[in-house]
Amino acid sequence: MPELPEVETIRRGLQRWVIGKKIAKVEVRQPKLVRNPLPEFNRYLTGNEIIAVDRKGKLLFLELKNHNVWLIIHLKMTGQLVFVSAREKIAGGHEFPPTSEQLPNKYSHIIFTFQDNSHLFFNDLRRFGYLKVVSRDEKEATLASLGIDPLGPEYNLDKFRSIFKNKKKALKALLLDQTILAGLGNIYADEVCFAAGIHPDRLADKLTSQDLEKLYRSIRAIMHQAVKAGGTTFRNYRNAEGQKGNFVKQLAVYQRSKLVCRRCQKGIIVKTRLIGRGTHFCPICQK
Repeated sequence: MPELPEVETIRRGLQRWVIGKKIAKVEVRQPKLVRNPLPEFNRYLTGNEIIAVDRKGKLLFLELKNHNVWLIIHLKMTGQLVFVSAREKIAGGHEFPPTSEQLPNKYSHIIFTFQDNSHLFFNDLRRFGYLKVVSRDEKEATLASLGIDPLGPEYNLDKFRSIFKNKKKALKALLLDQTILAGLGNIYADEVCFAAGIHPDRLADKLTSQDLEKLYRSIRAIMHQAVKAGGTTFRNYRNAEGQKGNFVKQLAVYQRSKLVCRRCQKGIIVKTRLIGRGTHFCPICQK
Protein backbone atom coordinates (compact mmCIF):
# COMPACT_ATOMS: atom_id res chain seq x y z
CA MET A 1 0.00 0.00 0.00
CA PRO A 2 1.35 3.46 -0.83
CA GLU A 3 2.35 5.30 2.36
CA LEU A 4 2.67 9.03 2.98
CA PRO A 5 5.75 9.65 0.76
CA GLU A 6 4.20 7.76 -2.16
CA VAL A 7 0.84 9.53 -1.89
CA GLU A 8 2.56 12.91 -1.54
CA THR A 9 4.57 12.14 -4.69
CA ILE A 10 1.32 11.33 -6.51
CA ARG A 11 -0.29 14.52 -5.17
CA ARG A 12 2.51 16.65 -6.54
CA GLY A 13 2.30 14.95 -9.92
CA LEU A 14 -1.47 15.34 -10.16
CA GLN A 15 -1.22 18.98 -9.12
CA ARG A 16 0.89 19.65 -12.19
CA TRP A 17 -1.60 18.09 -14.59
CA VAL A 18 -5.20 18.30 -13.36
CA ILE A 19 -5.50 21.76 -11.77
CA GLY A 20 -7.91 23.81 -13.85
CA LYS A 21 -9.35 20.76 -15.62
CA LYS A 22 -13.14 20.77 -15.99
CA ILE A 23 -14.85 17.39 -15.76
CA ALA A 24 -17.05 16.72 -18.79
CA LYS A 25 -18.06 13.17 -17.90
CA VAL A 26 -17.66 10.54 -15.18
CA GLU A 27 -18.01 6.87 -16.03
CA VAL A 28 -18.38 4.51 -13.06
CA ARG A 29 -17.83 0.90 -14.08
CA GLN A 30 -17.55 -0.50 -10.55
CA PRO A 31 -20.16 1.22 -8.32
CA LYS A 32 -18.90 -0.37 -5.09
CA LEU A 33 -15.76 1.79 -5.29
CA VAL A 34 -17.89 4.94 -4.98
CA ARG A 35 -19.11 5.79 -1.49
CA ASN A 36 -21.94 8.05 -2.65
CA PRO A 37 -25.20 7.33 -4.43
CA LEU A 38 -24.16 7.35 -8.08
CA PRO A 39 -26.58 10.10 -9.19
CA GLU A 40 -25.18 12.36 -6.45
CA PHE A 41 -21.59 11.46 -7.31
CA ASN A 42 -22.14 12.32 -10.98
CA ARG A 43 -24.14 15.47 -10.27
CA TYR A 44 -21.45 17.01 -8.09
CA LEU A 45 -18.57 16.12 -10.41
CA THR A 46 -19.91 16.62 -13.94
CA GLY A 47 -19.14 20.14 -15.11
CA ASN A 48 -17.05 20.87 -12.03
CA GLU A 49 -13.43 22.03 -12.06
CA ILE A 50 -10.48 20.77 -10.01
CA ILE A 51 -8.83 23.72 -8.29
CA ALA A 52 -6.48 22.04 -5.77
CA VAL A 53 -5.01 18.65 -4.86
CA ASP A 54 -4.32 18.21 -1.14
CA ARG A 55 -3.35 15.28 1.08
CA LYS A 56 -3.44 14.13 4.67
CA GLY A 57 -1.86 10.84 5.59
CA LYS A 58 -2.66 8.41 2.78
CA LEU A 59 -5.76 10.27 1.55
CA LEU A 60 -5.95 12.58 -1.48
CA PHE A 61 -8.41 15.49 -1.45
CA LEU A 62 -9.32 17.09 -4.79
CA GLU A 63 -10.99 20.44 -4.20
CA LEU A 64 -13.73 21.31 -6.68
CA LYS A 65 -14.75 24.80 -7.72
CA ASN A 66 -18.53 24.48 -7.45
CA HIS A 67 -20.94 23.11 -4.81
CA ASN A 68 -18.36 23.50 -2.00
CA VAL A 69 -17.30 19.84 -2.27
CA TRP A 70 -14.13 17.74 -2.33
CA LEU A 71 -13.35 14.38 -3.92
CA ILE A 72 -11.56 12.00 -1.56
CA ILE A 73 -9.44 9.27 -3.16
CA HIS A 74 -7.90 6.38 -1.24
CA LEU A 75 -5.71 4.05 -3.31
CA LYS A 76 -5.60 1.38 -0.58
CA MET A 77 -3.45 -1.61 -1.64
CA THR A 78 -3.65 -1.67 -5.43
CA GLY A 79 -5.18 1.61 -6.56
CA GLN A 80 -3.65 3.42 -9.51
CA LEU A 81 -4.28 6.86 -11.00
CA VAL A 82 -3.34 7.38 -14.64
CA PHE A 83 -3.64 10.76 -16.36
CA VAL A 84 -3.65 10.64 -20.16
CA SER A 85 -3.70 13.53 -22.62
CA ALA A 86 -2.68 13.85 -26.26
CA ARG A 87 0.90 14.55 -25.16
CA GLU A 88 1.30 13.02 -21.69
CA LYS A 89 0.71 9.78 -19.83
CA ILE A 90 1.57 9.65 -16.14
CA ALA A 91 0.66 7.11 -13.48
CA GLY A 92 0.84 6.86 -9.72
CA GLY A 93 0.19 3.98 -7.35
CA HIS A 94 0.18 0.29 -8.14
CA GLU A 95 2.31 -0.73 -11.11
CA PHE A 96 -0.28 -3.14 -12.47
CA PRO A 97 -1.68 -2.93 -15.05
CA PRO A 98 1.45 -1.59 -16.78
CA THR A 99 1.04 1.98 -17.97
CA SER A 100 1.92 0.79 -21.46
CA GLU A 101 -1.34 -1.16 -21.55
CA GLN A 102 -4.25 0.24 -23.54
CA LEU A 103 -6.69 2.34 -21.51
CA PRO A 104 -9.37 1.86 -20.45
CA ASN A 105 -8.92 -1.80 -19.55
CA LYS A 106 -10.73 -4.23 -17.28
CA TYR A 107 -9.14 -2.63 -14.21
CA SER A 108 -10.30 0.90 -15.15
CA HIS A 109 -13.23 1.17 -12.77
CA ILE A 110 -13.78 4.94 -12.77
CA ILE A 111 -12.97 7.21 -15.71
CA PHE A 112 -12.94 11.01 -15.67
CA THR A 113 -13.11 12.71 -19.06
CA PHE A 114 -12.11 16.38 -19.03
CA GLN A 115 -13.38 19.03 -21.44
CA ASP A 116 -10.05 19.10 -23.29
CA ASN A 117 -10.48 15.34 -23.91
CA SER A 118 -7.76 14.31 -21.46
CA HIS A 119 -8.64 11.54 -19.00
CA LEU A 120 -7.97 10.43 -15.44
CA PHE A 121 -8.36 6.69 -14.88
CA PHE A 122 -8.83 5.10 -11.46
CA ASN A 123 -7.60 1.54 -11.87
CA ASP A 124 -7.66 -0.99 -9.04
CA LEU A 125 -6.61 -4.63 -9.33
CA ARG A 126 -8.13 -5.83 -6.04
CA ARG A 127 -10.83 -3.14 -5.80
CA PHE A 128 -10.11 -2.09 -2.20
CA GLY A 129 -9.73 1.62 -3.00
CA TYR A 130 -12.55 4.12 -3.00
CA LEU A 131 -13.71 7.58 -4.06
CA LYS A 132 -16.16 9.79 -2.22
CA VAL A 133 -17.52 13.29 -2.76
CA VAL A 134 -17.80 15.12 0.58
CA SER A 135 -19.07 18.44 1.87
CA ARG A 136 -16.89 20.83 3.83
CA ASP A 137 -18.19 19.43 7.13
CA GLU A 138 -17.56 15.84 6.00
CA LYS A 139 -14.10 16.77 4.82
CA GLU A 140 -13.28 18.41 8.16
CA ALA A 141 -14.62 15.38 10.03
CA THR A 142 -12.43 13.09 7.91
CA LEU A 143 -9.38 15.24 8.58
CA ALA A 144 -10.18 15.30 12.30
CA SER A 145 -10.42 11.50 12.38
CA LEU A 146 -6.79 11.26 11.28
CA GLY A 147 -3.81 11.81 13.51
CA ILE A 148 -1.10 14.39 12.96
CA ASP A 149 0.60 14.36 9.57
CA PRO A 150 4.43 14.36 9.72
CA LEU A 151 4.59 16.86 6.86
CA GLY A 152 1.71 19.00 8.12
CA PRO A 153 1.78 22.25 10.10
CA GLU A 154 0.35 20.52 13.18
CA TYR A 155 3.44 18.32 13.51
CA ASN A 156 5.39 19.75 16.42
CA LEU A 157 7.36 18.23 19.27
CA ASP A 158 4.90 19.09 22.05
CA LYS A 159 1.96 17.53 20.24
CA PHE A 160 4.08 14.56 19.23
CA ARG A 161 5.03 13.91 22.87
CA SER A 162 1.40 14.20 23.95
CA ILE A 163 0.19 11.42 21.63
CA PHE A 164 2.52 8.92 23.30
CA LYS A 165 1.71 9.94 26.86
CA ASN A 166 0.45 7.05 29.01
CA LYS A 167 0.13 4.74 25.98
CA LYS A 168 0.88 1.17 27.06
CA LYS A 169 1.27 -0.17 23.54
CA ALA A 170 4.24 -1.21 21.45
CA LEU A 171 5.76 1.71 19.61
CA LYS A 172 5.17 0.16 16.20
CA ALA A 173 1.46 -0.31 16.92
CA LEU A 174 1.13 3.42 17.61
CA LEU A 175 3.15 4.40 14.55
CA LEU A 176 0.75 2.40 12.37
CA ASP A 177 -2.39 3.79 14.02
CA GLN A 178 -3.74 6.33 11.50
CA THR A 179 -5.82 8.04 14.20
CA ILE A 180 -2.60 8.92 16.02
CA LEU A 181 -0.06 9.49 13.25
CA ALA A 182 -1.37 9.76 9.70
CA GLY A 183 0.59 8.34 6.81
CA LEU A 184 3.08 5.79 8.12
CA GLY A 185 2.81 2.15 7.12
CA ASN A 186 4.95 -0.92 7.67
CA ILE A 187 7.96 0.21 5.63
CA TYR A 188 8.46 3.60 7.23
CA ALA A 189 7.54 2.47 10.76
CA ASP A 190 10.51 0.09 10.65
CA GLU A 191 12.79 2.72 9.13
CA VAL A 192 12.00 5.47 11.65
CA CYS A 193 12.44 3.11 14.62
CA PHE A 194 15.89 2.19 13.28
CA ALA A 195 16.81 5.83 12.60
CA ALA A 196 15.85 6.74 16.17
CA GLY A 197 17.69 3.71 17.62
CA ILE A 198 14.54 2.40 19.33
CA HIS A 199 13.28 -1.19 19.33
CA PRO A 200 9.82 -1.29 17.68
CA ASP A 201 8.47 -3.44 20.53
CA ARG A 202 9.28 -0.86 23.23
CA LEU A 203 6.20 0.27 25.14
CA ALA A 204 5.43 3.87 24.33
CA ASP A 205 5.08 4.90 27.98
CA LYS A 206 8.65 3.69 28.59
CA LEU A 207 10.15 6.06 26.02
CA THR A 208 12.21 8.88 27.50
CA SER A 209 11.89 12.50 26.47
CA GLN A 210 15.13 12.06 24.52
CA ASP A 211 13.74 8.95 22.79
CA LEU A 212 10.64 10.85 21.69
CA GLU A 213 12.66 13.76 20.35
CA LYS A 214 14.84 11.37 18.32
CA LEU A 215 11.74 9.65 16.99
CA TYR A 216 10.05 12.94 16.15
CA ARG A 217 13.04 14.18 14.17
CA SER A 218 13.61 10.80 12.49
CA ILE A 219 10.03 10.65 11.20
CA ARG A 220 10.15 14.13 9.70
CA ALA A 221 13.60 13.55 8.15
CA ILE A 222 12.73 10.19 6.59
CA MET A 223 9.43 11.48 5.20
CA HIS A 224 11.27 14.34 3.47
CA GLN A 225 14.00 12.02 2.16
CA ALA A 226 11.47 9.51 0.84
CA VAL A 227 9.38 12.18 -0.91
CA LYS A 228 12.52 13.61 -2.49
CA ALA A 229 13.40 10.12 -3.75
CA GLY A 230 9.91 9.59 -5.18
CA GLY A 231 8.84 7.02 -2.60
CA THR A 232 9.74 3.37 -2.16
CA THR A 233 9.20 0.70 -4.80
CA PHE A 234 9.23 -3.08 -4.35
CA ARG A 235 6.79 -4.91 -6.59
CA ASN A 236 3.84 -2.63 -6.88
CA TYR A 237 4.38 1.10 -6.70
CA ARG A 238 5.03 3.80 -9.27
CA ASN A 239 5.28 7.51 -8.63
CA ALA A 240 3.21 10.14 -10.39
CA GLU A 241 5.51 10.05 -13.40
CA GLY A 242 5.03 6.32 -13.79
CA GLN A 243 8.55 5.56 -12.52
CA LYS A 244 9.85 3.53 -9.60
CA GLY A 245 10.53 5.29 -6.31
CA ASN A 246 14.22 5.38 -5.45
CA PHE A 247 14.04 5.43 -1.65
CA VAL A 248 14.35 1.64 -1.74
CA LYS A 249 18.09 2.22 -2.18
CA GLN A 250 18.21 4.06 1.15
CA LEU A 251 16.31 1.51 3.25
CA ALA A 252 18.27 0.55 6.33
CA VAL A 253 16.27 -2.41 7.69
CA TYR A 254 13.08 -3.07 5.73
CA GLN A 255 13.44 -6.24 3.60
CA ARG A 256 17.11 -6.52 4.66
CA SER A 257 16.69 -9.48 7.02
CA LYS A 258 19.85 -11.59 7.49
CA LEU A 259 22.02 -8.79 6.09
CA VAL A 260 24.67 -6.87 8.03
CA CYS A 261 23.49 -3.61 9.55
CA ARG A 262 24.72 -0.66 7.52
CA ARG A 263 25.17 1.48 10.64
CA CYS A 264 27.03 -0.66 13.20
CA GLN A 265 28.46 -3.16 10.68
CA LYS A 266 28.03 -5.87 13.35
CA GLY A 267 24.37 -6.62 13.84
CA ILE A 268 22.41 -8.88 11.50
CA ILE A 269 19.01 -7.48 10.60
CA VAL A 270 16.23 -9.53 12.18
CA LYS A 271 12.76 -10.03 10.79
CA THR A 272 10.04 -10.96 13.25
CA ARG A 273 6.28 -10.53 13.57
CA LEU A 274 4.95 -7.75 15.74
CA ILE A 275 1.26 -6.87 15.97
CA GLY A 276 0.77 -9.24 13.06
CA ARG A 277 3.16 -7.38 10.76
CA GLY A 278 6.58 -8.32 9.45
CA THR A 279 9.01 -6.15 11.43
CA HIS A 280 12.71 -5.48 10.79
CA PHE A 281 15.33 -4.18 13.25
CA CYS A 282 18.99 -4.34 14.19
CA PRO A 283 19.46 -6.13 17.55
CA ILE A 284 22.57 -4.06 18.32
CA CYS A 285 21.39 -0.60 17.27
CA GLN A 286 17.88 -1.10 18.67
CA LYS A 287 18.22 -2.86 22.02
